[in-house]
Amino acid sequence: MKRICDFITNYMGMLVLLVAVLALICPASLNWVTPVWINPLLGVVMFGMGLTLDLSDFKVVFSRPKDVLIGFFSQFSVMPLLAWLLVKVFALPEDLALGVVLVGCCPGGTASNVITYLARGDLALSVGITAVSTVCAPLVTPLLTWLLAGTFVNVDAVSMFFSIVQVVIAPIVIGFLIQRFFPVFTRRAVDYLPAFSSVAIALIVGIIVSNNSAKLLHCSFLVIVVVMLHNLLGLSLGYSIGRLFRLGDKKCSAIAIEVGMQNSGLASSLATLHFAAFPMAAIPGAVFSVWHNISGAIVAHIFARKNRKSSV
Repeated sequence: MKRICDFITNYMGMLVLLVAVLALICPASLNWVTPVWINPLLGVVMFGMGLTLDLSDFKVVFSRPKDVLIGFFSQFSVMPLLAWLLVKVFALPEDLALGVVLVGCCPGGTASNVITYLARGDLALSVGITAVSTVCAPLVTPLLTWLLAGTFVNVDAVSMFFSIVQVVIAPIVIGFLIQRFFPVFTRRAVDYLPAFSSVAIALIVGIIVSNNSAKLLHCSFLVIVVVMLHNLLGLSLGYSIGRLFRLGDKKCSAIAIEVGMQNSGLASSLATLHFAAFPMAAIPGAVFSVWHNISGAIVAHIFARKNRKSSV
C-alpha cells in the first residue's frame, strides 16, 4: 500500500493530466462524481495539510520574518497583478477572466512544499510562507478578488470569506488538532496523505473539466496559453524578487515556487460556489492544477542542480 501511495505522489502531475484528458475526451466517465464533491475533496487536501503542520513550522515566521514577508507579499502581489494584466492583454471574456483572477488571488498551493523539497530549496521557508498565506487567505483573497474582478462582476467578499474559512481553515485546524492530540494516528497516516491529496486534486480537476468539456474545447488553446504564462511569469518574477533582496539560491527557489504555484483547487471551488452565473470561471483553476504540477517538476529539476552546486 505504501509503495502504491508513493507512486501516486511521485507522479501526481501525470495523474492529474490523465484525469483531465479523460474528462475532456469522455466526460461521461466522471458522471459519478458531481460538482457538490468539490468542496469536500478540497477539505480533504486541507485536512492533510493540517495533519502535517506543527507549531515549529511557524517558528520561521519569527526567526526569519524578512524572508517570510518577502514571500508573502510577493505571493499576493505578483500573481494577482499578473492575472489582471493577462486578462486585459488577451481580452478574455468575463467568465474566463474571473477564473484567472481567482487563481491569482489565492494563496500558495500545498504542492509547493513538495516541489521545494525536490528542488533542494529552503523547505522551512516554503512551509512557513504556505502556512501564513493560507491563514491570511480568508481576508486577502476576497479583498483582492473584489478589487480586481469587482469592476466587471459582482463579488461578495464577505460570503467568500466564510467559504474559505469553512473549506480551508476549518479542515486545517481539525487536522492540526488531531496531529497534536493523536500523534500515533498521525504518524501512521502521514505517509499516505500526499497520495490521498493527489487523488482528491485529480478528481476536482476531473469534475470541472467533465462538466465544461464542450465549452473548454472551444477555448482550450487560449486558456492554456494564459495559464502557462501566469505560472511561468510567476515563477520567474518570484525568483527575481529573491535575487533583488540578495537572498541565497535556496531561498530564491522557495520563493519562486511559492509565488508560481497556486491553490488552484480553491480558485475552482470559489468559482463554483459564488459565481454560478459564470460556469467557465472554474476552468482556469482546473487547467492551472494540471499545468503547475508539470512545470513544478521541471523547475524542481533545474533548481535542484543549481542548489546542489551552490552548496558544494
